[in-house]
Amino acid sequence: MLIAHNVKGKVMSNIQPIKPSEVVEKKKEFLPDEVIETFNELIASCWDGDCSKFEQEQAVMLIVEKMQISREMIFDLKYLDIEDIYRGMGWKVIYDRPSQNETYAPTFEFRKKK
Repeated sequence: MLIAHNVKGKVMSNIQPIKPSEVVEKKKEFLPDEVIETFNELIASCWDGDCSKFEQEQAVMLIVEKMQISREMIFDLKYLDIEDIYRGMGWKVIYDRPSQNETYAPTFEFRKKK
């Protein structure tokens, strides 16, 4: 049996680098259920028949409550970076945040893709 070794003598595994087409699915694997649950709840509760729009702070507060973690941890772990996951499920997702000279609350907007 032939075993491949790398330069440092370690046995090489069958693990391959991630492909761009696999990133969204892989990210979903690492995202806690409570995060998806939070966004699902907010989308449903804010749905007006055409779209669902809510402030980022609403998501942060719910995740803090559900997971008992700090706000900082939510941002450090990028738990709010869910746009591509929901786009893959048929949503048009818009994340709107103020630029340098603007002051308003960041929002998420979800609409059915046409």
